[in-house]
Amino acid sequence: MKFLSTKATCNSHGQDSSYFLGWQEYEKNPYDEVKNPTGIIQMGLAENQLSFDIMESWMKANPDAVSLKRDGESIFRELALFQDYHGLPAFKNALVDFMSEIRENKVSFDVDKLVLTAGSTPANETLMFCLANPGEAFLLPTPYYPGFDRDLKWRTGVEIVPIHCSSSNGFEITQSALEAAYLEANKLNLKVKGVLITNPSNPLGTTTTRDELNLLINFVNEKKIHLISDEIYSGTVFDSPGFTSVLEAVKDKNLEDTDVWSRVHVVYSLSKDLGLPGFRIGAIYSNDEMVVAAATKMSSFGLISSQTQYLLSAMLSDKKFTSNYIVENKKRLQVRHDMLVSGLQNAGIGCLNSNAGLFCWVDMRHLLTSNTFEAEMDLWKKVLYEVKLNISPGASCHCTEPGWFRVCFANMSEETLNLALQRVKAFIVASTADQNRRTTHRRHHSMGHAMGHSRRMSLSKWVFQISAHEHEPER
Repeated sequence: MKFLSTKATCNSHGQDSSYFLGWQEYEKNPYDEVKNPTGIIQMGLAENQLSFDIMESWMKANPDAVSLKRDGESIFRELALFQDYHGLPAFKNALVDFMSEIRENKVSFDVDKLVLTAGSTPANETLMFCLANPGEAFLLPTPYYPGFDRDLKWRTGVEIVPIHCSSSNGFEITQSALEAAYLEANKLNLKVKGVLITNPSNPLGTTTTRDELNLLINFVNEKKIHLISDEIYSGTVFDSPGFTSVLEAVKDKNLEDTDVWSRVHVVYSLSKDLGLPGFRIGAIYSNDEMVVAAATKMSSFGLISSQTQYLLSAMLSDKKFTSNYIVENKKRLQVRHDMLVSGLQNAGIGCLNSNAGLFCWVDMRHLLTSNTFEAEMDLWKKVLYEVKLNISPGASCHCTEPGWFRVCFANMSEETLNLALQRVKAFIVASTADQNRRTTHRRHHSMGHAMGHSRRMSLSKWVFQISAHEHEPER
């Protein structure tokens, strides 16, 4: 240990969170329809596997892109050689067009303000390095993605101060919650450098409302701090209300010529919308030239491979493909979302109303033995080890209310989801029967105790009466 750095020996990575521990248990006993039908079903991983066939059909029809050819001629040697930090121009152009298309072309993007990163994880960390010093803080609304404890804090030294949101209003951000978080940071002697949100929200599966966006913009304008909007789920919005990018909201407030414009930054990725986390494609978009310059230099530590950029530049440049994919993917997400919600409702479990993402925010508060996070952990362990489902407990997302869980629905087949719902219903039926038995036992015990007490009281009263009668004076 003494020969290693403090970074290597510290445990601030967050790997011991129940969010990651659930993954580890799943990997020890993964469900397989044929090889391991009683294994753990992974419902804690936000992957989109619903539209792979659309991309596979495109690749089959465009073999040159897959074979690293241009007009039938191999460009292997060209792609194999060193590429500039800025990335392939064709890919950057295709990516910004795709980002605009997802936002219904209400926002346009300048390729010179885009920095490519190997996924959204380094994009968010890079922004922390650019915007804050160690010991300074960002405010995050709860519940938030558990990985942010790793992505934002571990290597940068930046602190997270939660903006506590409540189920009473659907976990929407309020002015009072923002001010309370800012005040808490001041009490901790932490300089607040900005606010980071996920829109659509992970884990809530909801889009940030226009009122919330305006509230946030006004807040960062007043405090002279930054606003980061992680919009990696922007293409997964399958129901109303629609998606509004923070850039659209700033533009609509006519703030493009103010300093607020340079303090608003967007993170994007193809990991969720296209379901390509293994391709490691992320991006930072910023109107601040110094942020773009610094982030570009930092991107050398995590570049996207040239062959990946070439393949996806061809795919995203095909407007017929992108328009069809966006529409069809949303339809499939809607169907799968509704399947999970109705299945859980059939088992007596409700969900927060949601319109986006690859998961639902599930309310299991009525299944807790007490309104504590210890009871939430006990329930999570039962679901993991007995029901054999890996879901993410609200405590790992820093939710302030015990009993909420994030449950993913797009990383499995329809048959596997049906099996998961069958397991949930069987668990609820068994738990209800067990609860009824305990209630009946307590009632009988209580009645027996009451009858015994009553008999004792009657006997005591009778003894007292006899005793009193014996000592009455004679008449």
